[in-house]
Amino acid sequence: MTMPEQRRILATAIPGPLSLERHATRKAELANGLGTTMPVFIDRAGGGVLVDIDGNHLIDMASGIAVTSVGASHPEVVRRVSEQVERFTHTCFLVTEYDGFVDVAAALNRLTPGDHAKKTALFSTGAEAVENAIKIARAATGRPAVVVLGHAYHGRTLLTMSMTSKNVPYKEGFGPFATEVYRVPSPYPYRWPSGPERAAEEAFEALKEIVTSQIGTTNVAAIVAEPIQGEGGFIVPPPGYLKAVQEFANEHGIVFVADEIQTGLARTGAMFACEHEDVVPDLITTAKALAGGMPLAAVTGRAEIMDAVAAGGLGGTYAGNPVACAAALGALKAIESEGLVARAREIEERVRLRLEELVAPFSVVGEVRGRGAMIALEFVRPGTTEPAPEIAKAVVERCHQEGVLTLLCGTFGNVIRLLPPLVIPMDLLDEAVDVLVDAVRSVA
Repeated sequence: MTMPEQRRILATAIPGPLSLERHATRKAELANGLGTTMPVFIDRAGGGVLVDIDGNHLIDMASGIAVTSVGASHPEVVRRVSEQVERFTHTCFLVTEYDGFVDVAAALNRLTPGDHAKKTALFSTGAEAVENAIKIARAATGRPAVVVLGHAYHGRTLLTMSMTSKNVPYKEGFGPFATEVYRVPSPYPYRWPSGPERAAEEAFEALKEIVTSQIGTTNVAAIVAEPIQGEGGFIVPPPGYLKAVQEFANEHGIVFVADEIQTGLARTGAMFACEHEDVVPDLITTAKALAGGMPLAAVTGRAEIMDAVAAGGLGGTYAGNPVACAAALGALKAIESEGLVARAREIEERVRLRLEELVAPFSVVGEVRGRGAMIALEFVRPGTTEPAPEIAKAVVERCHQEGVLTLLCGTFGNVIRLLPPLVIPMDLLDEAVDVLVDAVRSVA
C-alpha cells in the first residue's frame, strides 16, 4: 500500500487510548489462552510499517512471525487476491479442481531443494503440514516412531504439540500427549556443555545412540528438524550436523523432514535454509511466508514418498483455498522477481555487525546469531551464560514504547528475534536497529 515508510508516534504512549479501549473489549470477549505481544490494534500495514488505530506508525521487525516477508500488502498479492475473490472464494479442491492449487504445487516442486521427481500437497496451517508430513512418512515406511530435537517447535495441535519441546505455554495442562514421539539433544552451540566446537559431533552421536539402541532404526518413520530452530531461540545448528543426520536417515530408510515453516522462502538468505548445509530433505514443510499473509501450507517431497498415501488420505475442507493459492502465486513471484533471497543477505550484512558490537565480556548480550533476515540476540546475566528473560523482556518493552515491534522467543524466554519484511527500506531498518541498540544499552 502507499503510505509514508517512517516511524511516527502520535499517542503519548504505546498502546494509545483507542488501542487500550479495544484491548479491554478483547479481554471481555476472547479466551485468555490467546496471548498478545504488543496490545495495539492495527488499521493499515505495508512494507515495513504498521499503522495502529491511534495513528502511530510502527516499524515492523516481526512480519507477523515471518509471514509477511513480501510486505503486509504487496501489490502483486493484493491484485491476485482481488481477482480471485471476484471469481470464486471456495469450492474445496477435493470436490472440484482449480488451477491455483496445481500452480502453487508446481512452483514448490521447482523451488525446493533437489532435482528428483517431487509432488506437493497443500494445507492451511504449518501444524497441519507437519502432521501430514508424519502421516506421509508413516505410510511410506510402515513405521510408527518420530524423532525430534530438543528446543524444537512444530505447532499446537496434539501431534505437533507433542513434538514441541517447550512446556509453558505450549504444553502445560494439555496432556496426555501423542505416543511414539522421541526427543534427541539439539546441538545448541552457545549452550553445548563441552563447547560449540564439539556440538555437531556429540549431538549426532547422541542421536545415533538413541535411535539405534533405544528406539530401533526399523521403528523410525521420520526424523524432523528445523534447519534453524525458530521458537526455540533461532538456534543455528553447527556445520555438518544436519548433513550427518540426513545421511544417517537415508542409510536406515528413515524419512528426513525439514520443517521450513519459519525459515523457508528466502528468509535466511537462501530460498530454503537447508540449502546452507547442502541438505536435500525427503520431505519439506512450508507455510508462513508462502502466501503473503493468507493461510496456506504445504508438504513437498520425493514423489514416491508423497504417493504412499491412498486417495482421500490427505486434504481438508480449506486446504489449498483458491484465494490463498492466488496470494501464494503473487508472493512467490515477488520473492523471485525482486531478488528477495539476496535482499535477506543484505539485511544480515547491515544488521549483524551492529548487533555484534553489543557482545562483550560482562554484557547482557551473550550471543548474536541467525542467518539472513532471521537474526536473534540471546540475553544473559552479565559474566555468565545464565538466561536473563527479564532483561530480554525489558528490552522488548522499551522497543515497543519507541514504536518498534520485536518478538521474544527461546526455550528460556531470553531471546529477541528479528524478522523484518524482506522489502523493508534500509533507512527504516537502520532506525529500528538504532532503537534496539539504545534499548539494550539502557538496561545494560
